[in-house]
Amino acid sequence: MGSMRSCIEISVGRSATTSLLDLALLRTLPACHSLRHFQTMFTAPEKGRPEYISVFYVDKIQISHYSSDSREVVPTTKWMEKVPPQYWEIETQRSRRNEAELRHTARVEMMRVNHTGGFHIVQWMYGCDLRDDGSSRGYAQFGYDGKDFLILDPEQWVFIPITDLAQITTQRLNSPEERLGERYKNYLHVCIDWLKKHLENGKGVLDRKVRPEVTISGQNVNGVTKLHCQVYGFYPRDVDVNWKRNGLDVPSYERKQILPNTDSTYQIRVTVEVLTNDRDGYSCHVDHASLDQTLTVKWEPQSSSNTLWIVIAVLAGVLAIAAIGFIIWRISSGRKDYAQTDTSDNVGSSSTSNA
Repeated sequence: MGSMRSCIEISVGRSATTSLLDLALLRTLPACHSLRHFQTMFTAPEKGRPEYISVFYVDKIQISHYSSDSREVVPTTKWMEKVPPQYWEIETQRSRRNEAELRHTARVEMMRVNHTGGFHIVQWMYGCDLRDDGSSRGYAQFGYDGKDFLILDPEQWVFIPITDLAQITTQRLNSPEERLGERYKNYLHVCIDWLKKHLENGKGVLDRKVRPEVTISGQNVNGVTKLHCQVYGFYPRDVDVNWKRNGLDVPSYERKQILPNTDSTYQIRVTVEVLTNDRDGYSCHVDHASLDQTLTVKWEPQSSSNTLWIVIAVLAGVLAIAAIGFIIWRISSGRKDYAQTDTSDNVGSSSTSNA
């Protein structure tokens, strides 16, 4: 269990400061699989939101869910129904204990940071990573109010404080009485065993590779053109998307966020801003595990003169169609009037004769 990068650390969208190492890792590292357990406690009740939520993920796909409202662990993917019924019973009992423990932890940490009440979020996350080359890694992290609080060093198996407020908690967790890091070291083998079982049950879903689709569009706003590179429908999740101009990286100042699709694939949009009169030479570059080489899509802006001729052609076509329609209408109208006159005369004549 030597040193290795965590599955969740691989680049998912390159910025100007991302090293080329991330791109190399995306292409060359053995496939990485992960099992993650996320627990969240909300300190202030709110209608419609459970006080406590617990979810498990395999390769960033949710496989189970528990809440303080349901008080029961349930599967969230079809292939998780393959596990025996006693699995759900055991996990439900464990989740109920975790709920009570995290509620107590939340109260203790609130006192340590001088929070006497109000709305706060306490999160506990742990799990393991497994690569196809057999290397593995443990993971554990504690968060408070959406910020990192302390994290496990998977080499020394001790916790490291991220903020000064976490010093006391870290000392307690690393103390001879607690030695929580050592317990996670022992748990790693159990975690890897379960990860392998989940990967076997989810075979055909978790090990598939789906090529991304790429669409480029432009949007003009106040003399500035926003170029959008929409990459969608890809699996697995890790992807590298960036804009270039004539071979040089163009930084994106908008946050790059990978979002899930309803079919368990993913999507991401990367945007850059360029001057409206200086839009030539831009292209979007995508690297993904399903691709043998970088997928490049060029942005081809339409010139103002081309746009003008297109508008003129469209207007000419509309006018021509309108003229033809008018002529047909006149012809039809003429025939209709003539027929009505002829019928009227006959009816009048017939009425006169009958009189």
